Amino acid sequence: MKITIIGTGYVGLVTGACLAELGNDVFCLDLDQRKIDLLNNGGIPIHEPGLEEVVARNRAAGRIQFSTDVAASVAHGDVQFIAVGTPPDEDGSADLQYVLAAARNIGKHMTGFKVVVDKSTVPVGTGDRVKAALQEELAARGAHASFSVVSNPEFLKEGAAVEDFMRPDRIVIGHDSTAEGQKAAAMMKKLYAPFNRNHERTFWMDVRSAEFTKYAANSMLATRISFMNELANLADRVGVDIEAVRHGIGSDPRIGHSFLYAGAGYGGSCFPKDVQALERTARQYDQDLLILRAVEAVNDKQKLVLGQKVIKRFGEDLRGKHFAVWGLAFKPNTDDMREAPSRVLLRQLIDAGATVAVYDPVAMTEAKRVLALDLTADELARVRFADSPMDALSGAEALVIVTEWKAFRSPDFERIRAALKQAVIFDGRNLFEPQVMAEAAFEYHGIGRSILTRT
Repeated sequence: MKITIIGTGYVGLVTGACLAELGNDVFCLDLDQRKIDLLNNGGIPIHEPGLEEVVARNRAAGRIQFSTDVAASVAHGDVQFIAVGTPPDEDGSADLQYVLAAARNIGKHMTGFKVVVDKSTVPVGTGDRVKAALQEELAARGAHASFSVVSNPEFLKEGAAVEDFMRPDRIVIGHDSTAEGQKAAAMMKKLYAPFNRNHERTFWMDVRSAEFTKYAANSMLATRISFMNELANLADRVGVDIEAVRHGIGSDPRIGHSFLYAGAGYGGSCFPKDVQALERTARQYDQDLLILRAVEAVNDKQKLVLGQKVIKRFGEDLRGKHFAVWGLAFKPNTDDMREAPSRVLLRQLIDAGATVAVYDPVAMTEAKRVLALDLTADELARVRFADSPMDALSGAEALVIVTEWKAFRSPDFERIRAALKQAVIFDGRNLFEPQVMAEAAFEYHGIGRSILTRT
């Protein structure tokens, strides 16, 4: 099938590459010439395991191309995926300017039937706005080409996006009941047929329900995270091991183990903005989503917990104190720094007067760019970007772990203790067992694992 992908960001590039891998003829459009030049020269603008190899293989086979030519992109694809950014607006709602601009460009150039697929995460009712934008552009030039707007939200985890796309647990497709909608459904069924050979993974519904499903899914996952983080903070107070609790409740099949890990809070491009956008949608309909408001408040507070533990241990005035931070990306296997808890921690330590050495296996370049925006030049001068995890430890009072990279899970504790001024570890992801840390002569501060000594 001939497919056009509008937007070569995280969702668009993964979608385009994986659809090309299945044998489709894919045209990827982006208006950022630098990004297109990078892709055409064999580069990748994001870090995603396995993606570079998929793109390279399909470029060599001629199944994927990258361009800034809007007219050519519309002419190419019978199915037009809109996969542009929907950043949060000032009021928390999703900013749809890029989605609607993409729709208008399709309307300006289309000459035959097109399936226009909203792949971006968009609020309920966006399909109607996309449809209206297409109709306006067609009317403006007196054209009568037919189309259908479909919602096909993505459910990709950063760091495992290629695997998630190629082995989906579900495919959600929303379409209307018109003749055009039925034609679009048949084309989408053909496109996704390779994923349904073993068993049917597609859930068919109306467009608005598909749009809502994406927000509902991310909001539920965010709720589980905030729920466990709030319990973990109480566990620290009452002498409970939150890991034991997690195993105890996760064994209930009605609850399960997924997304029950206590930590330093969630970040990234999805959960924070999707929770806010769903809250904003509710307010537009005079409804207050109390649970989601609490989820967001708990997460904002949770990002402060690691820094508060450091300050409680070393004092409010950290001038003359130096700390090592392992992990900057909001999660492992990505270089994404959006809403990352590390940014909040670094702000706390810098504000208290400390200096910091930081290390991340992948996100160092992106961290330098982001922290240059977060910090003043004088503040940034107090941050050293280390060459390795061990290099970051040199002269530090303590080690603070923010991201659960696999490379941090089994370190040489003797080398760590020798490098640190004090054998103190603040573990924001509960990578280590308190008993193991005690046996290794470390003072250990986890999240919900500060078990009180009982007699």
